[in-house]
Amino acid sequence: MADRARGMTKVEIVSFRREFAPAFQRLNLDWIERLFEVEEADRKVLGDPERAIIATGGQIFFAVDAETAIGTVAMIRTSEKRYKLAKMAVATTHQRRGIGELLGVAAIAFGRDAGAESVFLRTNSRLANAVRLYERLGFRHAPDPDPPEYARADVYMELRFVKPQVQ
Repeated sequence: MADRARGMTKVEIVSFRREFAPAFQRLNLDWIERLFEVEEADRKVLGDPERAIIATGGQIFFAVDAETAIGTVAMIRTSEKRYKLAKMAVATTHQRRGIGELLGVAAIAFGRDAGAESVFLRTNSRLANAVRLYERLGFRHAPDPDPPEYARADVYMELRFVKPQVQ
Protein backbone atom coordinates (compact mmCIF):
# COMPACT_ATOMS: atom_id res chain seq x y z
CA MET A 1 0.00 0.00 0.00
CA ALA A 2 1.69 3.19 -1.12
CA ASP A 3 0.34 6.40 0.34
CA ARG A 4 2.98 9.08 0.01
CA ALA A 5 0.33 11.79 -0.30
CA ARG A 6 -0.64 11.15 3.32
CA GLY A 7 2.91 11.05 4.62
CA MET A 8 3.41 7.30 4.57
CA THR A 9 5.83 5.17 2.69
CA LYS A 10 4.82 1.62 1.90
CA VAL A 11 2.94 -0.04 4.76
CA GLU A 12 3.84 -3.69 5.19
CA ILE A 13 1.89 -6.27 7.20
CA VAL A 14 4.24 -8.57 9.13
CA SER A 15 3.82 -11.41 11.61
CA PHE A 16 4.91 -11.20 15.24
CA ARG A 17 8.47 -10.19 16.00
CA ARG A 18 9.69 -9.78 19.56
CA GLU A 19 10.93 -6.28 18.90
CA PHE A 20 7.35 -5.20 18.15
CA ALA A 21 5.87 -6.55 21.42
CA PRO A 22 6.17 -3.13 23.14
CA ALA A 23 4.27 -1.56 20.20
CA PHE A 24 1.49 -4.14 20.62
CA GLN A 25 1.08 -2.98 24.21
CA ARG A 26 1.47 0.74 23.48
CA LEU A 27 -0.95 0.84 20.54
CA ASN A 28 -3.62 -0.99 22.49
CA LEU A 29 -3.21 0.88 25.77
CA ASP A 30 -3.53 4.14 23.84
CA TRP A 31 -7.12 3.50 22.77
CA ILE A 32 -8.19 1.50 25.82
CA GLU A 33 -7.00 4.13 28.30
CA ARG A 34 -8.49 6.91 26.20
CA LEU A 35 -11.95 5.35 25.86
CA PHE A 36 -12.36 2.71 28.57
CA GLU A 37 -10.71 1.20 31.64
CA VAL A 38 -7.79 -1.20 31.32
CA GLU A 39 -8.97 -4.57 32.64
CA GLU A 40 -7.11 -7.57 34.06
CA ALA A 41 -7.67 -9.51 30.81
CA ASP A 42 -5.97 -6.63 28.94
CA ARG A 43 -2.97 -6.71 31.27
CA LYS A 44 -2.54 -10.46 30.82
CA VAL A 45 -2.48 -10.34 27.01
CA LEU A 46 -0.62 -7.06 26.60
CA GLY A 47 1.97 -7.84 29.26
CA ASP A 48 3.16 -11.05 27.63
CA PRO A 49 1.70 -11.42 24.13
CA GLU A 50 4.16 -14.11 23.17
CA ARG A 51 2.94 -16.40 25.95
CA ALA A 52 -0.73 -15.41 25.79
CA ILE A 53 -1.14 -15.54 21.99
CA ILE A 54 1.80 -16.93 20.02
CA ALA A 55 2.59 -19.91 22.28
CA THR A 56 -1.04 -21.08 22.14
CA GLY A 57 -1.18 -21.20 18.33
CA GLY A 58 -2.25 -17.64 17.62
CA GLN A 59 -0.58 -14.83 15.73
CA ILE A 60 -0.09 -11.09 16.01
CA PHE A 61 0.18 -8.95 12.92
CA PHE A 62 1.73 -5.51 12.66
CA ALA A 63 1.33 -2.76 10.11
CA VAL A 64 4.82 -1.34 9.70
CA ASP A 65 5.64 2.00 8.12
CA ALA A 66 9.35 2.83 7.79
CA GLU A 67 10.33 0.22 10.43
CA THR A 68 7.76 1.59 12.92
CA ALA A 69 4.76 -0.48 14.01
CA ILE A 70 1.74 1.76 13.44
CA GLY A 71 -1.00 -0.85 13.80
CA THR A 72 -1.64 -4.31 15.14
CA VAL A 73 -4.19 -7.10 15.48
CA ALA A 74 -4.14 -10.47 17.21
CA MET A 75 -5.63 -13.82 16.31
CA ILE A 76 -6.09 -15.78 19.51
CA ARG A 77 -6.65 -19.51 19.12
CA THR A 78 -9.58 -20.54 21.31
CA SER A 79 -9.96 -24.10 19.96
CA GLU A 80 -8.71 -26.24 17.09
CA LYS A 81 -11.23 -24.71 14.67
CA ARG A 82 -11.91 -21.30 16.19
CA TYR A 83 -10.01 -18.03 16.62
CA LYS A 84 -10.78 -14.70 18.22
CA LEU A 85 -9.79 -11.50 16.43
CA ALA A 86 -8.66 -9.15 19.20
CA LYS A 87 -6.57 -6.15 20.11
CA MET A 88 -6.85 -4.33 16.81
CA ALA A 89 -5.31 -0.90 17.06
CA VAL A 90 -3.97 1.71 14.64
CA ALA A 91 -2.01 4.75 15.77
CA THR A 92 -4.21 7.85 15.75
CA THR A 93 -1.73 9.47 13.34
CA HIS A 94 -2.41 6.71 10.79
CA GLN A 95 -6.14 6.11 11.09
CA ARG A 96 -8.62 6.37 8.19
CA ARG A 97 -6.04 5.10 5.68
CA GLY A 98 -7.19 1.51 5.28
CA ILE A 99 -4.62 0.07 7.68
CA GLY A 100 -7.23 -1.59 9.90
CA GLU A 101 -8.64 -3.29 6.84
CA LEU A 102 -5.20 -4.56 5.79
CA LEU A 103 -4.67 -5.96 9.28
CA GLY A 104 -8.12 -7.56 9.31
CA VAL A 105 -7.58 -9.20 5.94
CA ALA A 106 -4.24 -10.64 7.12
CA ALA A 107 -5.81 -11.94 10.34
CA ILE A 108 -8.72 -13.57 8.53
CA ALA A 109 -6.37 -15.19 6.00
CA PHE A 110 -4.34 -16.58 8.90
CA GLY A 111 -7.45 -18.11 10.46
CA ARG A 112 -8.62 -19.61 7.19
CA ASP A 113 -5.15 -21.00 6.41
CA ALA A 114 -4.95 -22.49 9.92
CA GLY A 115 -8.12 -24.49 9.24
CA ALA A 116 -10.49 -22.42 11.34
CA GLU A 117 -14.21 -22.83 10.78
CA SER A 118 -14.95 -19.47 12.34
CA VAL A 119 -13.49 -16.30 13.80
CA PHE A 120 -15.30 -14.20 16.36
CA LEU A 121 -14.72 -10.88 18.06
CA ARG A 122 -16.11 -8.77 20.82
CA THR A 123 -16.12 -5.00 20.68
CA ASN A 124 -18.04 -2.00 21.97
CA SER A 125 -20.94 -0.27 20.23
CA ARG A 126 -19.26 3.12 20.85
CA LEU A 127 -16.56 2.07 18.36
CA ALA A 128 -18.83 2.60 15.34
CA ASN A 129 -15.97 2.82 12.82
CA ALA A 130 -14.55 -0.47 14.07
CA VAL A 131 -17.96 -2.16 13.88
CA ARG A 132 -18.38 -0.96 10.28
CA LEU A 133 -14.89 -2.25 9.42
CA TYR A 134 -15.73 -5.68 10.85
CA GLU A 135 -18.95 -5.75 8.85
CA ARG A 136 -17.02 -4.92 5.65
CA LEU A 137 -14.63 -7.77 6.46
CA GLY A 138 -17.60 -10.18 6.56
CA PHE A 139 -18.33 -10.41 10.28
CA ARG A 140 -22.02 -10.65 11.23
CA HIS A 141 -23.69 -9.69 14.49
CA ALA A 142 -24.82 -12.68 16.54
CA PRO A 143 -25.86 -13.50 20.10
CA ASP A 144 -22.82 -13.98 22.33
CA PRO A 145 -22.69 -17.65 23.37
CA ASP A 146 -20.42 -16.98 26.36
CA PRO A 147 -20.03 -14.26 28.97
CA PRO A 148 -17.46 -11.74 27.67
CA GLU A 149 -14.17 -11.42 29.53
CA TYR A 150 -14.26 -7.61 29.16
CA ALA A 151 -16.85 -5.36 30.81
CA ARG A 152 -16.72 -3.04 27.76
CA ALA A 153 -17.70 -5.81 25.30
CA ASP A 154 -21.32 -5.27 24.26
CA VAL A 155 -21.08 -6.37 20.59
CA TYR A 156 -20.40 -9.94 19.45
CA MET A 157 -19.65 -10.68 15.80
CA GLU A 158 -18.68 -13.84 13.96
CA LEU A 159 -17.27 -14.80 10.58
CA ARG A 160 -17.86 -18.37 9.43
CA PHE A 161 -15.79 -19.90 6.66
CA VAL A 162 -17.76 -21.82 4.07
CA LYS A 163 -16.21 -25.17 3.34
CA PRO A 164 -16.30 -26.20 -0.33
CA GLN A 165 -18.75 -29.03 -1.04
CA VAL A 166 -17.04 -32.29 -2.00
CA GLN A 167 -18.76 -33.86 -4.99
